[in-house]
Amino acid sequence: MTSQPSLPTLDKLGSKVPANVDVKEIARKWLGSFASHVRSADIDGLIDLFVEDAFFRDILALTWDFRTFEGTRAIKKFLTDRLPEARPSSFKLKDEYVGLQQLYPDVAWIQGLFEFETDVGIGSGVFRLVPMPDGQWKAHTVFTNLEDLKGFPEKIGALRDHKPNHGKWAEKRKREIEFEDSEPTVLVVGGGQSGLDLAARLQFLDVPTLVVEKQPRIGDQWRKRYEALCLHDPVWYDHLPYIPFPASWPVYTPALKLADWLESYAHSLELNVWTSSSVVKASQDASTHHWSVTVKRADGRERVFHPHHLVFAAGFGGGVPNMPVYPGMDEFGGQILHSSQHNKAVDHAGKKVVVVGACTSGHDISADHYDHGVDITMVQRGPTYIMSTKEGMPRLLGGDATHFSSMKQHLVELDIHAGLYWDGPLPTDIADRINASFPSNVLKLIHQRTTKSIAEADSDLLDGLRKRGFKTTMGEDDSGFFSMVWTKGGGYYLDVGASQLVIDGKIKLKNDSFIERFTKNGIKFQNGSELPADFVIFATGYGDPRESMQKIIGDEIRDKCKPIWGLDKEKELRGVARNLGIPHLWNLMGNLALCRFHSKHLALQIKAIEEKVFGKRYESE
Repeated sequence: MTSQPSLPTLDKLGSKVPANVDVKEIARKWLGSFASHVRSADIDGLIDLFVEDAFFRDILALTWDFRTFEGTRAIKKFLTDRLPEARPSSFKLKDEYVGLQQLYPDVAWIQGLFEFETDVGIGSGVFRLVPMPDGQWKAHTVFTNLEDLKGFPEKIGALRDHKPNHGKWAEKRKREIEFEDSEPTVLVVGGGQSGLDLAARLQFLDVPTLVVEKQPRIGDQWRKRYEALCLHDPVWYDHLPYIPFPASWPVYTPALKLADWLESYAHSLELNVWTSSSVVKASQDASTHHWSVTVKRADGRERVFHPHHLVFAAGFGGGVPNMPVYPGMDEFGGQILHSSQHNKAVDHAGKKVVVVGACTSGHDISADHYDHGVDITMVQRGPTYIMSTKEGMPRLLGGDATHFSSMKQHLVELDIHAGLYWDGPLPTDIADRINASFPSNVLKLIHQRTTKSIAEADSDLLDGLRKRGFKTTMGEDDSGFFSMVWTKGGGYYLDVGASQLVIDGKIKLKNDSFIERFTKNGIKFQNGSELPADFVIFATGYGDPRESMQKIIGDEIRDKCKPIWGLDKEKELRGVARNLGIPHLWNLMGNLALCRFHSKHLALQIKAIEEKVFGKRYESE
């Protein structure tokens, strides 16, 4: 592995982009050479197609895992080990998705998408070629992704059910939902976006699946959170599999609206969901790896299922709330809540409210209290990354000022790179593959530049916050909230208006000292100051998602589980849709975009295991 990843700048390469480059011809030639060397098992020939500090990322297609290989030495070992096993073939360039991108004045590459096959699967891929001083174009990044299993296509489109159903649908659905005549192959704990996405994927792969949701209605995970909650990701980034949001949908989705959409989604796709139900316990047969799972209904009835796979899909909110403990909490005369317990700011009218935490929930809840005329103070314990959605989201996700802006004079026919997730011309599945094709180390370098650009555009906002005393950060290695998302799942606020309320003093700020203890009438700080309060709301996030799993699977199995969130040494998410160290035990979590993309990867692994075509995970260094 190279010691320090860097972008392939033209200065570093000692090269430049020719004035009249035939983009498609270069892409065809490179992919043709790649396919030829794969066919002849010429590893040295393959490696010659890469720059020395190249990256190769694979999701399932060649490794049956999520892996990133950095540098030609690591790529050579990977290809040597895996090509004889996977036997990729039938490479085909997708001409309509080939173009020259000028990411920045000093960074340019030819991006191409392709299709291929392996012994058991159908794959997609993305490559990026950079110019060399001798006129060659070599790969800086290559990405391969498993799309489908041969012989087991999704039953959608032309493969959907063609039989008419006259008057029997309702009874059929009742029997399916209740599993009156069968048992589920997969049992999913949690009916939020991750559980529903996975259930939809599995349904169209003919894998019987039951989703168990403890709330009375699908969508209550969003419906019962604080009233002011609204997504900060734009609608084009948040589509669910198979049913995209309609063109009239607001760019930023209110939580209540999303809750109703999830409910309608489950109904429209005929997903088998038991609401008002809880998984009481689960144990595993050591020889078959199948599970024995006890599910309790609202009326107290219990049923034991024997699924082959158990999936936890409860998200961050399914974890144990992070509730700090301070001396004096038991003598405080007011009420102490976690943000997950808070609902309406109007309930606190005429009271003094303190919100501990200065990230997304802290800002949302504070702004909601101000809007309802409630005296509100935010306690900031550490620096927060702030960017406005107005300036940040278009740059990050592909809008007018995106870092994916195109080199217009060199684009072929269609400006396909004007954006990924900002009402652009790219289908969502193509945008997902392009987005995933950037290894984390490369994406972090891009985000460092993008974060600087966003900060410059937000300079008035950030200056105002600093003058107010609000502590800001540019994130790990100045990469904004990129690393915070994957390592902490928090630490940032994507501003939709609350920052100005802080600047104007409408949301009071307390961050000059750490909390020492609670008193009868409020909070005392280490510098001796005191803050009166009637209600204290801790907007302090959630703990390890494995803790909520422990209640069901017990200490012994939980202790064997790999970490779920956070990045491994290859900068891949450690346990989302991946092997957790326990056969047939899985976790799926994340925002709507992550769940949309990785739900298919998890479904394909489960289907491959069930059909006995799953290969061996590549675990070599």
